[in-house]
Amino acid sequence: MGPASRFRTLSEAPHQAISTPRVEILREPHARDLPLPRAESEGAAGLDLRAAVAEKLRLSPGERRLIPTGWRIALPDGFEAQVRPRSGLALRHGILIPNAPGTIDADYRGEIQVILMNAGEADFEIARGDRIAQLVVAPVARPAWAEVETLDTTDRGEGGFGHTGQG
Repeated sequence: MGPASRFRTLSEAPHQAISTPRVEILREPHARDLPLPRAESEGAAGLDLRAAVAEKLRLSPGERRLIPTGWRIALPDGFEAQVRPRSGLALRHGILIPNAPGTIDADYRGEIQVILMNAGEADFEIARGDRIAQLVVAPVARPAWAEVETLDTTDRGEGGFGHTGQG
């Protein structure tokens, strides 16, 4: 039995021990029939964002489009929202978010829109209400920079971009 299965409700799960930020959300008229962004399972970190398009769109291979969601949010200070791709769309159709994760800052009040790109080989159709991305609300840590002349050494050193193993 996994740790989360010991809890009967989402509110009893361990991840609920972190304070839940109050986020105001405003529905645009073109999202009137769409549900609020929500997690589709109890353990999901991301809240699904849906396409608030009036009619079906076709995304050709290599094409990028800005897709409206119909939502505006007011995040509390100290938080951000990340717009992330949906893994199934990426795997099955090559649908990506080229700036992933897209960052929504606490002081942004415009509509949440998602840049979708078709990296697949076939046209991809986006219909009203399709789940197109995930939204993750997270705390932001601001660094206290300490400029130095040298950094400590590590076994890894300057190795990056696959240096620690395959892929």
